[in-house]
Amino acid sequence: MIQVTRNIALEEREIELHFVRASGPGGQNVNKVSTAVQLRFDVGNSPSLPGDVRTRLIRLAGRRITQEGILIIEARQHRTQERNREDAIARLVELIRKATERPTPRKKTKPSKASKERRIESKKQRGSVKKMRGAAYTE
Repeated sequence: MIQVTRNIALEEREIELHFVRASGPGGQNVNKVSTAVQLRFDVGNSPSLPGDVRTRLIRLAGRRITQEGILIIEARQHRTQERNREDAIARLVELIRKATERPTPRKKTKPSKASKERRIESKKQRGSVKKMRGAAYTE
């Protein structure tokens, strides 16, 4: 079990890990050892996630989520499989934690009377500046 929050815990079987060859530096091992990790998590069918968290997670994931609702996280920063695996799981947990935070609802506000008057006054002033550029004043 991977504990995300007090209420949310993911089972190990919900996460699929694939090890692939990483690009970039690696010396003699670069073409032999599959150290990069591709983590797949089925957001749409996960029994561990509440509905509101699921929808926020899909929105937060952006391009990392497929049409089928599978979240793909790639980790290739480290040189070992284990460190990349830990990094990928940590990034998944962090993304789910962000999705658990409810956005604060927006409160509707109206501009004050004074701010409306200032706006109208600045518009009048700008209009008079433009009016001075007219043909009557070019001498």
